[in-house]
Amino acid sequence: MRIGIVAGEASGDLLGAGLVEAIRARHPDAEFRGIPGPLMRAAGVEAVFDADELSVMGLFEVLGRLPRLIKVRRDLIADMKTWLPDVFVGIDSPDFNLPVERRLRDAGLRTVHYVSPTVWAWRPGRVKVVGRAAHAVLCLFPFEPIHYAGVEVTATFVGHPLATSLEAPEDGLLLARERLGLAADDVVIAVLPGSRGSEMRHLGRAMAGAMQRLSARKVRFVTPMVSSALEVEFRDLCNRHAPDADIAFLKGDASSAMLASNVVLTASGTASLEALLLGRPMVVAYRLAPLTAWFLRAFRMLRIERYALPNLLAGDALVPELIQESATPERMEQAVSELLDNMDARRRQIEAFVQLRAGLQGGGHAAAADAVLGVIS
Repeated sequence: MRIGIVAGEASGDLLGAGLVEAIRARHPDAEFRGIPGPLMRAAGVEAVFDADELSVMGLFEVLGRLPRLIKVRRDLIADMKTWLPDVFVGIDSPDFNLPVERRLRDAGLRTVHYVSPTVWAWRPGRVKVVGRAAHAVLCLFPFEPIHYAGVEVTATFVGHPLATSLEAPEDGLLLARERLGLAADDVVIAVLPGSRGSEMRHLGRAMAGAMQRLSARKVRFVTPMVSSALEVEFRDLCNRHAPDADIAFLKGDASSAMLASNVVLTASGTASLEALLLGRPMVVAYRLAPLTAWFLRAFRMLRIERYALPNLLAGDALVPELIQESATPERMEQAVSELLDNMDARRRQIEAFVQLRAGLQGGGHAAAADAVLGVIS
């Protein structure tokens, strides 16, 4: 059995390595070839190109690398047409993988797209793009398959990998505080302003302003930063807009920051899912560039009323979410303070998170392997 497989980011590499191991448990002689990250390489995927070739973010960076990306895609397609895998699996990175899948499907190969694009949030027409490119799409969230109704693609919920790998240990709060040098009776707020420069530019100043307002409560802040550049930028914002805040900056380690906190103030995205899985009450905020927000609204490209993942999963306003014009220092401070002061509100979130976690687990790598192998049979 031959399986082509591509992952362009670290999260995709993790999914790919788990998938390879699950398939090999069923078919020890299976061969894998494509574009792997280090985990997939270690799992035995032969590299046509390395995943670093696809790790490009930002409009101008993509434009600068476009000739190389086009060559990688063209050469990969040619290689797969020669190698003739039984199935090709593109993991996330839809701008790269979906065109590859479409070309290979047109050539008669079986194709799978692993991680549904956010068709439920914006650009719903992409379900047709996925349907033309792949025979099957593997979904991380239970509400995603319904969006593919009426499209000739098999959509399967396989579960989110974080739902099985990320869990708060017993006494997690005390252990995390000890590790971070925080007292057991401190009031701690974890602040996560985003993992991208664009998020920091649009949200960082407002979050720093909220931290300044909250500092009157004598709280302590822990702020994990995914890169040195973002830390420098957010430190500068805090020096200017939160001079009285007691802040501990961490190099990564978002899980420890969340575990040590009473409340999490986070940008919308995967961090809100991590807070849910760790059982930490949260307030979610997000801002787009004003022109982008206007464009999406004017052309009705957004199709959701709620943005925070916990609210999307619950189908209800479970956690406070402050989006665009509502994401002000005043509103953030008010929402965080209400959670700090209201034990019942915190408990309601935590109890709901337990149920949502169970619904996210799905079948994991084993379910993904079954779905991929089902495309071959």
